[in-house]
Amino acid sequence: MKIKLNEIAIRDIAKGYVNDEEEGVVGFNGKLNIRPKYQREFIYKDKQRDAVVETVRKDFPLNVMYWVKNEDGTYEVMDGQQRTISICEYVIGKFSLNYQFFHNLEESEREQILNYKTMIYFCEGTDKEKLDWFKIINIAGEKLADQELRNAIYTGTWLSDAKRHFSKTGCAAWGMAKEYMTGSPIRQDYLETAIDWISGGDIEDYMSKNQHKPNANELWLYFQNVVNWVKVVFPKYRKEMKGVAWGFLYNKFKDEKDLDTNQLEEEITKLMRDDDVTNKKGIYEYVLTREEKYLNIRAFSDNQKREAYERRNGICPQCGKYF
Repeated sequence: MKIKLNEIAIRDIAKGYVNDEEEGVVGFNGKLNIRPKYQREFIYKDKQRDAVVETVRKDFPLNVMYWVKNEDGTYEVMDGQQRTISICEYVIGKFSLNYQFFHNLEESEREQILNYKTMIYFCEGTDKEKLDWFKIINIAGEKLADQELRNAIYTGTWLSDAKRHFSKTGCAAWGMAKEYMTGSPIRQDYLETAIDWISGGDIEDYMSKNQHKPNANELWLYFQNVVNWVKVVFPKYRKEMKGVAWGFLYNKFKDEKDLDTNQLEEEITKLMRDDDVTNKKGIYEYVLTREEKYLNIRAFSDNQKREAYERRNGICPQCGKYF
């Protein structure tokens, strides 16, 4: 792995900057791919974004960043995507800082920002060496989620299409299932959950087998089937339905023809009112599997049992018998 430190001015990085939903994010006069397939979506909050620009304006040093140098002379941001986008978006006027846009600054202030030197390591090597280095440098930064690391390994046409459905802000999967899913699409939670369901828990195997397929239609159709099945079997929505492992229930019970929606609803209502059922979310899994472990039934201590017995003088309130 060959690594070389370079000083790159912000004016050069921001030259030709484009942030397009279809074309991606590029800079450095079109030679820098700021958001490669293995990178996460932009997740900085306004406060973090503003802090990057403040650092530059005060001429304080930013942490070093890493670019991969490709054989054709182009580059990919390996580490530093969030900082790079924050700086470029400010320079092109996408947001203001302290009520000042970039174009509102004095010329000397604009020049100070554009002339600011960033410290960037250029990295050259095999795909495996670059991915290994990518994992190492992210240990010190904002830790990547497991699915983000998987995305770094299984890049390809299939992943690009899957992310279109599951990994964008306001994506189709979020719009369809936000009331049933937990997590965030841009942190890959929706994508991870969908693959977990369809693969029966073997995410890496599924991604490996599908890596070079032209699209993720199978996954997207499966996900829609899961959500539609839930809405048909359990038409009355409750907040406890959010985060249930619906895919695994769908895999097991989708072919059951005798599921009585009204009967299931009556039982769910009764269990929701039962104080002894401490895991209300588990009710949905219980009414299908009949496994009581999902209900987390409240247990009574010997003292509680004794107190209840003495209050009733040993007489059962249900049958009236003395015990």
